[in-house]
Amino acid sequence: MGFLGSLTSQINRERGKIYEVGGPVRDRLLGVEQPKDLDLIVCGIPLEKLKKFLRKYGDINLVGQAFGVIKFKPRSADSVIDISLPRKEQSTGTGHRDFEVDFDHTLPIEEDLRRRDFTINALAREIPSGVVIDPYGGQVDLENRVLRIVSESSFTDDPLRMLRGIQFSARFDLTVETKTLQAMIEQAHLIDSISPERVAEELNKLLEKAPRPSVGFRLMNQTGLLKYVLPELASTVDVEQPGGYHRWDVFEHTLHAIDESVPKLVLRLAALFHDVGKPRTRQLIEGGATFYGHDKLSQSMAETALRRLRYSNDIIKQVNILVDKHMFSEKSGDKGIRRLINKVGTDLIFDLIALRRADTLAQGMGQTTQSITGFETKVAAELAQKHAFGTGDLALNGNDLKESFGLEEGELIGQILKHLLDEVLDEPDANTKEKLLTLSADFLRKRPLDI
Repeated sequence: MGFLGSLTSQINRERGKIYEVGGPVRDRLLGVEQPKDLDLIVCGIPLEKLKKFLRKYGDINLVGQAFGVIKFKPRSADSVIDISLPRKEQSTGTGHRDFEVDFDHTLPIEEDLRRRDFTINALAREIPSGVVIDPYGGQVDLENRVLRIVSESSFTDDPLRMLRGIQFSARFDLTVETKTLQAMIEQAHLIDSISPERVAEELNKLLEKAPRPSVGFRLMNQTGLLKYVLPELASTVDVEQPGGYHRWDVFEHTLHAIDESVPKLVLRLAALFHDVGKPRTRQLIEGGATFYGHDKLSQSMAETALRRLRYSNDIIKQVNILVDKHMFSEKSGDKGIRRLINKVGTDLIFDLIALRRADTLAQGMGQTTQSITGFETKVAAELAQKHAFGTGDLALNGNDLKESFGLEEGELIGQILKHLLDEVLDEPDANTKEKLLTLSADFLRKRPLDI
């Protein structure tokens, strides 16, 4: 960013210093992809003077001014940059919100880093020299792949840090240091005080960014966080699946299914919830166990959990469909395939197949996915023929029905269109306006009078 050099020079002339801090520094040291947005701290420059400097290069938003934080949008870039003064925190009570945050431009960068969550994030890189400021051993912990809290009060200050640590552990292959792990175990109950939206954000990072999210979910279970965050998943722990089809219990099977899924949020959420109904539907029989109806129950439990965590209606709808239909038959013929596409939707059908593939591989008994690949090929062939899979794909619409039969707008038109689609799903060649009008007339002639 071209403005940064000029801004840095001006700050340096005023005996100030500017630093890149936190995650970007960590990611740079790890050699992973850098975020587009910068997170900067300016030391030695009073807030009013800093705002005056910044206005030369772009627009500022002072929503975080009470904490010495400025949202800055340079004219030369589309991204928004967080620029703040160094801060310190002071406890005012026993609760995790009982502390004050004060900014002070005279504070050294080391004092600001003291309030960070983990040593791997308590890092700063001076601009433009590139010198890394590391007062708490974060670089050594990165080299040794260790996750360590900066202070003993880290999790009481903000319990969400426990989930942040878990997704960091899974994303960066970190081992949680003993005292940090013990603090998680002792303070796991505090996660209940965190807003559902913040919890969901950390879950999303775990599911989307971790190569193996299972690492994080096992750690959640080990620390006791799982029963607070996802009691539906916690209920699957140690639920055995006898009968020779599954190598692992329901919990471990679920984690393998998540790992086998591509890192797409909706798909991995569906994998997470696809079997949560099994503990309540498990029936032991001679030689094994049955789980009849677990797909429907899992769908209901998934919706409850996702609404509790404040996921969007669109995500909930998609996950509901995938979980509800994950037990589809791979042996379906062309008619069955068209009906499945109709129920699932063209946008989700391949995600459903991907979920089945992950579910099968996660059984852990050497099952192959050849039949799934064959089914996928058939689905692609059906879609390529551009058959009608919804009423919007029919060769006529409600206006055609009103004009042809003198109908009024209302429920009857919807019933006719549904009937026509039902016919076309079985016989795609019937999707012509002439044939559909004939079918409509037949439906109207035969319909019960009370329809």
